[in-house]
Amino acid sequence: MRIVPVGHALSIFFVITFALCIAWGLVTPPAMHMHEAWEMMMPGFHWLSFPAFLIGVIWAYAYGWYTAIVFVPLFNFFNKKAVN
Repeated sequence: MRIVPVGHALSIFFVITFALCIAWGLVTPPAMHMHEAWEMMMPGFHWLSFPAFLIGVIWAYAYGWYTAIVFVPLFNFFNKKAVN
């Protein structure tokens, strides 16, 4: 596995998931929202304004890269050990 493609793929996946969660929050009752979780994981995000949405998108993209940077080397390490 290579970090760059995985980083972009995970980041876009997290951004899409974040956007779907925001859309879900706009059409459901407040009891079904996830904005409390987003506010804890994404400093600067507050329900809901356009600048806060952009901050959430940036954090989602960053979390995708963080996941790739940690996961890909671990996967490659353990995959190499399993093959030998």
